[in-house]
Amino acid sequence: MWVGLILVTGVTAHAQFRVEVSGVGLTQLPIAISAFRGQDTAPQKIADIVLADLERSGQFRGVDTAGFALDEGVRPDVALWRQKGADSLVTGSVSRLADGRYDVRFRLWDVVRGQDLGGQSYAVTQADLRLSAHRISDFIYEKLTGDKGAFSTRITYVTKAAQRYQLWVADADGENPQSALASPEPIISPAWSPNGTQIAYVSFESRKPVVYTHDVATGKRRLIANFRGSNSAPTWSPDGRTLAVTLSRDGGSQLYSIDAGGGQPRRLAQNSSIDTEPLYTPDGKSLFFVSDRGGSPQIYKMPAAGGAAERVTFTGTYNISPAVSPDGRWLAYISRVSGAFRLHVMELASGTVNAITDTNADESPSFAPNSRLIVYATQSQGKESLLTTTLDGKIKARLAGQNGDIREPDWGPFQKQ
Repeated sequence: MWVGLILVTGVTAHAQFRVEVSGVGLTQLPIAISAFRGQDTAPQKIADIVLADLERSGQFRGVDTAGFALDEGVRPDVALWRQKGADSLVTGSVSRLADGRYDVRFRLWDVVRGQDLGGQSYAVTQADLRLSAHRISDFIYEKLTGDKGAFSTRITYVTKAAQRYQLWVADADGENPQSALASPEPIISPAWSPNGTQIAYVSFESRKPVVYTHDVATGKRRLIANFRGSNSAPTWSPDGRTLAVTLSRDGGSQLYSIDAGGGQPRRLAQNSSIDTEPLYTPDGKSLFFVSDRGGSPQIYKMPAAGGAAERVTFTGTYNISPAVSPDGRWLAYISRVSGAFRLHVMELASGTVNAITDTNADESPSFAPNSRLIVYATQSQGKESLLTTTLDGKIKARLAGQNGDIREPDWGPFQKQ
């Protein structure tokens, strides 16, 4: 182990984020989320977490429920909630069990039709109270939109405070952060494995960029690429068996594939330009990547096994950091516009591109596993922070850090229940 490097598992930091939602969507569903009976005696306010999740998605707006605390066992007065402008109502309860766990129950009502849309119950430890709230949000989101919710997934990101870098794993809302790795040298480019059990990243602890994979549950890590020169930009194939990386072992930055367990890399392209930031398509058949082969950085696409490349971005003279949505419909990337680095989204079928931010230093976009939100880093007031945005840019939620600069987010996959 190198001096100064610390592997940390199971250590929960103080909450580093607060969620601030800005913007107004065009078709938001009005939903009332009553205070859960008994939630004031629990360390987490379940109803508040669920409301924050749903509002951050851009699909919902909250209806005032002040003065109401309704549990899941009582049929609500749907006429009252219709008068308040709600289409849906969530009721529930939180109670302490004899073994110290918490019993969390909820029910979702369609107040327009007066229908019970179902509910669930969870017996969880105090540490999993937030997770139970996120699962409630997932249930509601899927019932009312038809799309799978991604609130119970996780993100990873890197912070820098003074000369200390840390790799974190947190809930999708940025709360409940746990430190996975700490180092006095930079940590960059974290990338989740498709099954959500590992993170690949680049560490400079040996004074040069080296690629590792890190087991989230155990903290064990494996050296993947430490070849002559630079080893960077790891990305996982959809089956989790292969990593694409950028290596300069043969001169210049070039793309290679390497077994996820390590081994000898295989070069994917032969040219004299700089190729970097590889990214597999969801079907695993192709790779997006950034190259200056046309004179300036642009995004290209080629077969995953190597072969002829086609250019993908034509708007702007400087396009980097591709991220593809899991449904394969959208490509997010950073484009330099009049000196400002801004997040753009392209519909791949049509090639239509929209700038969805007006900030000047965006970086590292990553899609939610349901393809409905993007997390990215940006700079404001001299500090880096994370935001999520809807694909149209209308609803943004700032995940504002309290300690240090926050950068390089990556959104993990759906987790098995």
